[in-house]
Amino acid sequence: MGTLQAIDWILIFLYFVLVFGIAWWAYLKEKKSKTSSEYFLAGRNLGWWIIGAAIFSSNIGSEHLVGLAGTGATDGVAMAHYELHAWCLLVLAWVMVPFYMRSKVFTMPEFLEKRFSPVNRTVLSLISLVAYVLTKLAVGIFAGGVVFAALMPEVQIGPFNSFWVGSFVIVILTGIYTVLGGMRAVAYTSAIQTFIIVVGSSLVTYFGIKVLGGWDALYEICGSEMFNLWKPIVPATVEASWAPVKEAGRMAWYFNSNYPWIGMLFCAPIIGLWYWCTDQYIVQRALSAQNEQDARRGSICAGFLKILPVFIFIIPGMIAFAIAKSGAIPVIQQQLFDSQGVLITDNAQQAFPLLVAHILPVGVRGIVVAGLLAALMSSLAGAFNASAALFTIDFYSKVRPNASQERLVWIGRLATVVMVIIALFWIPIIQGGRGLYDYLQGVQAYLAPPIFVVFFFGVFNKRLNAKGCLWALISGFAMGLFRLAVDTPVKLIENFSYTEGSFFWIVNNIFFQYYSLLIFLVSLAVMIIVSYMTEEPNYAKISGLTYGTRTAEDHKASRATWNKWDILGSAAILIIILVTYLYFTG
Repeated sequence: MGTLQAIDWILIFLYFVLVFGIAWWAYLKEKKSKTSSEYFLAGRNLGWWIIGAAIFSSNIGSEHLVGLAGTGATDGVAMAHYELHAWCLLVLAWVMVPFYMRSKVFTMPEFLEKRFSPVNRTVLSLISLVAYVLTKLAVGIFAGGVVFAALMPEVQIGPFNSFWVGSFVIVILTGIYTVLGGMRAVAYTSAIQTFIIVVGSSLVTYFGIKVLGGWDALYEICGSEMFNLWKPIVPATVEASWAPVKEAGRMAWYFNSNYPWIGMLFCAPIIGLWYWCTDQYIVQRALSAQNEQDARRGSICAGFLKILPVFIFIIPGMIAFAIAKSGAIPVIQQQLFDSQGVLITDNAQQAFPLLVAHILPVGVRGIVVAGLLAALMSSLAGAFNASAALFTIDFYSKVRPNASQERLVWIGRLATVVMVIIALFWIPIIQGGRGLYDYLQGVQAYLAPPIFVVFFFGVFNKRLNAKGCLWALISGFAMGLFRLAVDTPVKLIENFSYTEGSFFWIVNNIFFQYYSLLIFLVSLAVMIIVSYMTEEPNYAKISGLTYGTRTAEDHKASRATWNKWDILGSAAILIIILVTYLYFTG
C-alpha cells in the first residue's frame, strides 16, 4: 500500500485550511446580513463561473469517484452516456432558467406552487427530501467510507473499521463548513474543489496510462467491447435486451445486457433532464445567480465541465482493470481479481482509490487525496444545503410564517444534522447492492419521472392544471416507492429472494430503466387526463411561468441576456459530445 508521506499530509492540511477559511468568511458575511437569502442562495449574487463550478463539483462527488470508476472497471465506457448528458445543462440554460429566474423562487417546489398550487409544492418537497435520503446523503457517506477503507485500511477505532471511521469523518468535516457558511461556503469551496478534482483526477489518468505503457496498451488489454459506447444503444433486436425464454420448463424474463438500448435511448434522457433541470440539488446553484445571464452562462460552463468525467473517472476505472488483468501491480490485481482471474464486481468500487494509493508519486498523491476529499465533501455539502433549504423554506416557514430570518437559518442548520442521522441508517442497504452507481441510478429512475413530467409538461402546456399535477406526482411516487419496497429486502437480507415467476419476483427483476419508463407513461397519462377532465387554470396567475403565458416584455427581457458567445459555447458542447460518440465505437 502506498502510504502518504509528509509532503502529502501538508498538502491535505492546506486544502482543509483553505476550505474552512472560506467557510469562516462566508459565516461572517451571513452573520452580518442575517437573512435566509444569504444562507440558502448566497444573497443571489454569485458570478457565472462560480455557479458553473458549483454545479459541476456538486454533481461530481461520491458516486463518480467511487461508483463511476467502478463501472469503468466492470463495463468499460457504457455509463459514459450519463456523463454525456452535458446537453441537459443546455436545456437548463436555454429552456428552464428564464422561467426560474423570472419567478424568483428559493426552491423547485416553490416554483411548482406558483405554476400549480401549494399542495403540489408540499408533495414535491416531501418527494425530494425522501430522494436525498435514499441517494445523495446516504451514497455520499458510503463513498467516503469506501475511499478511506482503500487508502487507510489499517485504521481501527474500537469496533469501527476504516470504512465507518471514514464515513463519520466525512460527515463531520463537511457538516461543519456547510452549517457555518451556507450556500456561499458551498459555492466558493466548490470552485476550489472543482480545480482540485480536475487536476487530481487527470493526474491519475496520466500516471495510470504511463504504468500500462500507453493508450494503445489500455485498448489492447481492455478490448474493443469496453471501448464501445454504442453497444447499449444500438440493438441487434429488441429481444437482445428483454426477451421471454423457456427455462427449466417455465417462462422467465431475463436481461442479457447491463444497459439495454431501449432504456438508454428513452429513459436515460428523462432521468438526466429531471436531475439537471428540476432537481433542487443542482438548480439551487443557478438560482443563486444575480441575473438570468449569469444563471445561463453558469449552466453552459457546467456543461463543458460535465464532459470531463468520461476521461477522468471512467477511463481510470478501465485503467485499474487493465493494470489488474496484466498483473502490472500485484496488489491491485489481488484486490480486483479472484484466484481464477475473474473480476470481483463488488471490489470494483475501490478502483479509483487503489490507483491513488499505488501508482502516484509522493506529493502528487497528496493532491489527488485532497481531490478525493474535495469531491466527496462538495457533493455532500450540496445535498446538506439543498435538504436544509427544502425543509426550512417549504415546510417550516409554512408552519411558522412569522419566523424571523435568524430563526429560519437556525432551523436550516438543525435540519442538516437530522438528515445526516437518517441517511446513516441506509448505508448497510447500499453496501448490499450490485454497485454504488447502479444503486443511485436505480433509485433516481424510480423517483424522477413524475417530477420530470410536471415540470416540463407544465412549462410547455399551459392547459395542465394543479389537479393533474397532484395526481401525476402521487401516482408516480407511489409506483416508485412500491418498487423500492420490493427491491429493499433483496438488498438488505442476505440470501433473500422471491419465488421465481411470482409477481414480486417479476417486479424485482424488471430492469430499472424499463420500470422507470412505465412510471413516466403512467404519470404523463394521469396528468393529461385529469387536467383535461377538470377546469382550466387561471392563466393570469401563471403569467410568465409557461410558454403559452409569456408576455412580449418577458420575451424581450430574456432575449437581452444572451449573445453570440452563449450560442457558440452551447454549440461547442454539442460538437464535443458528438466527437466523443464517434470515437468510442469499439
